[in-house]
Amino acid sequence: MIGDDVRIVVVAVDRDTVKLGIEAPRTIPVHRSEVYDEIQRTNRAAVSEPTKASSEGVRVADLGGKGRRPQPKG
Repeated sequence: MIGDDVRIVVVAVDRDTVKLGIEAPRTIPVHRSEVYDEIQRTNRAAVSEPTKASSEGVRVADLGGKGRRPQPKG
């Protein structure tokens, strides 16, 4: 458990590979590190160069819940 409502679960084990899943409320953003890093870079660029960013059509990255496992139905 991470906090009260975020849980790391082992999804699969195959020889020397372990696949992990993250169960969290949709209100908590969960990103792989490279996605999170890109969001941070984009946000910093938008703040540091607001005129250039808006004139070039650059938008702040918000990937929301992308990358989450679908929740079981029912």
